[in-house]
Amino acid sequence: MYHDNDRAKTFNRRALMLAGGQAALVGTLAARMYYLQVLEADKYVMLAEDNRVSLRLLPPPRGPILDRNGIAMAINQHNYRVLVVAEQTPSLTYTLDALSTIITLTDHDRARITKEARRRRSFVPITVRENLSWEEVARIEVNAPDLPGVLIDVGQSRYYPLESLGAHILGYVAAVSENDLTGDPLEELPGFRTGKAGVEKIYDMALRGRGGTSSVEVNAVGRVIRELERKEGEPGVDLALTLDMRLQEYAAQRLGDESAACVVMDIHTGELIVMASTPSYDPNAFNRGLTPDEWKELVNNPRSPLSNKALSGTFAPGSTFKMITAMAALEAGAVTPEQRVFCPGHMQLGNIRFHCWKKGGHGSQDLVGGLKNSCDVYFYEIARRVGIDKIAEVAKRFGLGVPTGVDLPNERPGLIPDRAWKRKALSQPWHPGETLINAIGQGYTLATPLQLATMTARVANGGFAVVPHVARDAITDKTAQPRTAPQWPSCNMAQKHLAMVRKGMFAVSNEPGGTAYRARIEQEGMWLSGKTGSAQVRRITMRERETGVKKNDELPWKERDHALFVAYAPDDNPRYAIAVVVEHGGGGSAVAAPIARDIMIEVQKRERARMAGSDGGHSQ
Repeated sequence: MYHDNDRAKTFNRRALMLAGGQAALVGTLAARMYYLQVLEADKYVMLAEDNRVSLRLLPPPRGPILDRNGIAMAINQHNYRVLVVAEQTPSLTYTLDALSTIITLTDHDRARITKEARRRRSFVPITVRENLSWEEVARIEVNAPDLPGVLIDVGQSRYYPLESLGAHILGYVAAVSENDLTGDPLEELPGFRTGKAGVEKIYDMALRGRGGTSSVEVNAVGRVIRELERKEGEPGVDLALTLDMRLQEYAAQRLGDESAACVVMDIHTGELIVMASTPSYDPNAFNRGLTPDEWKELVNNPRSPLSNKALSGTFAPGSTFKMITAMAALEAGAVTPEQRVFCPGHMQLGNIRFHCWKKGGHGSQDLVGGLKNSCDVYFYEIARRVGIDKIAEVAKRFGLGVPTGVDLPNERPGLIPDRAWKRKALSQPWHPGETLINAIGQGYTLATPLQLATMTARVANGGFAVVPHVARDAITDKTAQPRTAPQWPSCNMAQKHLAMVRKGMFAVSNEPGGTAYRARIEQEGMWLSGKTGSAQVRRITMRERETGVKKNDELPWKERDHALFVAYAPDDNPRYAIAVVVEHGGGGSAVAAPIARDIMIEVQKRERARMAGSDGGHSQ
């Protein structure tokens, strides 16, 4: 009996403990449920909503690019794409086989599609091909019953209606690479394009705009059920350029098939009216994708169609540089405009003879005569007096040897040598003979056509350090503000010295015997003042000088002189500056000067038509 009572007490005690434990567990569970369902209810409602509603980014339309008269240079057009949804096909391979009988599918396309099908969920559409023609779209739609899982989608694609005209300035767009990432969520979108060159690259952020959003309802596996809300993005800015595409077209036609560049700029505002580089390329090919043969043809072309020679091509400026040497000598007091130098056809410095381009020499020359006749000996002598360091200092003030600051990528600075540069770059001392050679724009001296146009503009406008640009408005991030009237700094050159150089340039083009007299403009009020240049690319030996120097047309193309010409017009009231460089073109007076003359006539005709109000209602 005693043992039975003990067992009963033990049993009751254990039952109470078990009941207490169960009560504690039930209480804890109830408290947790209350916390989750009451206190944290809003949080979990929001999470559930986030799982049900997916917020997706919408790409905005890329801003168009227009010339100064509103002519479209870069726009957006429909991009017809064919997609395939793997889960809707009986067999992806079968569908691709059927589709390949209608449109061209390469082995690379098929491998890419198969790889994406394995990586993505079966209901996610895969892009098969982009940029379909309307005929290809029609053939696919007609055969739609036999193409399960295939559908047509319409997006936007960049299009350049003028094709190769202005391609070097525009640049092109292409898929985003790792180096292009800026943190903008738009860059993560499939098919998004970013600027890769030209103004498309420099003003990419302004042109791409701001993305919109689409709220869609999805199920547990991410399949879209319906769109709940849509907010369109903000399109990119309309980018207006300073270029006149009618003049650009004329300049390109005038340059023809030559490897050449032409720059025309407003000497007061810095606006680039023409920037032509030939030969060119079609930027649409980069958007749709170049074939291996197309790429090989572009890269192997000796005339370098992919290079914008206007700001990336560096050339010895030849005699166009003599204006800089003249101003340096005048400013240093090494020569006066009236002082004369006798040219017998050569100059002796030590045991080296430096030749003038004219074998018999030019006789006695003053500054205006030296420029008019492009007498090498005159400039050898004044350069010997002034020294290379002063010449280099003046050259940089007028835009040579340093980037101009133009709003385009890949500008090369050229090279203006001095004593310090040679010590640093070549670890060698400067030799007196090098001063003579570089003073006539040969030797180490290099400049771009854009720099030569900038130099000429600063000479013509009274020495103001005008900076070239291609955007008419000031672009800041994603906005375009009207450009205010620029206040250019001075080149710090005495007006009387600039006036003497301009007088020499007038003689070059308008006085009988001037090196560009045959390429003068005869129309009253359109006269130009210029300077010719012919830059050697090979060494002429003494034996060749004795037997007769070969003419350019007797030499292979690669050994011919570069032909250069710079000018401004009209002479009595300067407005435009021009620089023309024809690579291996021969003589500047025979080749480059006539091209520049014809282009400047068209430029001034356009200006007169605008002033008369007969330019189709457009304004420059």
